[in-house]
Amino acid sequence: MATELRDKVIVITGGAQGIGATTARALARLGARVAIGDVDQVRAEKLAGELDALALPLDVTDGRAFGEFLDEVERRLGPVDVLVNNAGIMLLAPLEQEDDEATTRQLEINLHGVIHGTREAIKRMRPRARGHIVNVASMAGKAGFPGAATYCATKHAVVGLSEAVRLELRGSGVDISCVMPAVVRTHLADGLVETKMFKSLQPEDVARAIVDVVRRPRFDVYVPRSLDVTGRLGRLVPRAVSEWFIHAVGADKVFMGARSGERAEYEARVRRS
Repeated sequence: MATELRDKVIVITGGAQGIGATTARALARLGARVAIGDVDQVRAEKLAGELDALALPLDVTDGRAFGEFLDEVERRLGPVDVLVNNAGIMLLAPLEQEDDEATTRQLEINLHGVIHGTREAIKRMRPRARGHIVNVASMAGKAGFPGAATYCATKHAVVGLSEAVRLELRGSGVDISCVMPAVVRTHLADGLVETKMFKSLQPEDVARAIVDVVRRPRFDVYVPRSLDVTGRLGRLVPRAVSEWFIHAVGADKVFMGARSGERAEYEARVRRS
């Protein structure tokens, strides 16, 4: 049975733009009470004004600040029903060319931010025996792609974290889901090339999947769903065959072939944020 979302308190990190903003719009249309957490307070407040939502500043890399943020959401909207850990960045380079700042920044936001959010949500949800945590990972959390080694590492870690926490939460009344989309056409994907078989998605595709899993909780959420089958088949064949297929369809060029000039503005901005 689908969960009614009207008046549910749903928090979205990195909710000022991209997948987060599109998801916020979709949930607000269904009557949810949406809280947007983002370091870009100007964008967050503008979106919140359009949606009659709540916008609060949030640096997901600061665990204490994350807890204070959720406390303020609950003070103003009521107990959090759903937390969508969506905030994430991607800085591309072959690993030997990646600087320490890029490595640390991705680990802090993509992994530490999800750990902070998941932990703080559990502290609030477990005593109530209800709640739902949605961690946005990536298909890069199920496979490795050259040119994005650290990004892949963070997303693999989010998948592993979510799988472990799922077992920790068994019988608690608290659900957890892991969303794994292919490349999504947000600024994070600026300059990326298309592959022969795996076309990029729009933020609306991922937002629909998030809304669906919030209404009907399950753990694995592949976007598109066909990625689940592709992944299963890849694990059944020898690694050499799987890597040949990745090369044949051009998937190994998606990040290595990224056009740096088209990514320059995005990468400079997320380093500063």
